Amino acid sequence: MLLIAGSLSAQTVQEEQVITIIDALQTTQPGKGRVTIKQPDALRHKLGVHMYGDQVERTDSTAFLKVQGYRTQVFSGNNQRVSKDEAFRKEKEIKELFPHVPTYVTYNAPFWRLRVGDFRTHEEAYHMQRLLMDALPDYRKEMIIVREEVKIPLY
Repeated sequence: MLLIAGSLSAQTVQEEQVITIIDALQTTQPGKGRVTIKQPDALRHKLGVHMYGDQVERTDSTAFLKVQGYRTQVFSGNNQRVSKDEAFRKEKEIKELFPHVPTYVTYNAPFWRLRVGDFRTHEEAYHMQRLLMDALPDYRKEMIIVREEVKIPLY
């Protein structure tokens, strides 16, 4: 009996943590109007849950949808003595020029890579690539667009 009761309460807690579009619309924000939506609780708990499933990643203040998309790769190197430092140096330069664009330095043996952005379409990634090429012409020859899982902010 205790195991069943424990699992039921765990399910209730998980369901309450799910933020649906209804919850997002009803959130009070300074300078914006107030939205009130009335619907059965059963419907409220189903909205937005099945569409995203385990593709949603949450941080303290934001939720991201993890989907296949595109990033602009700025650097890839396999010289273990130099590549790590070079990837982080280039990341710092890009963050100074484009502070709002996310950057990702990864290591997948034997390569250190620097990729920029979270874009749903190739065209968005290409636009970022052009901006990077104009701002950092020395990195131009290494830049390519790659397809991988990206994080799109939900709200």
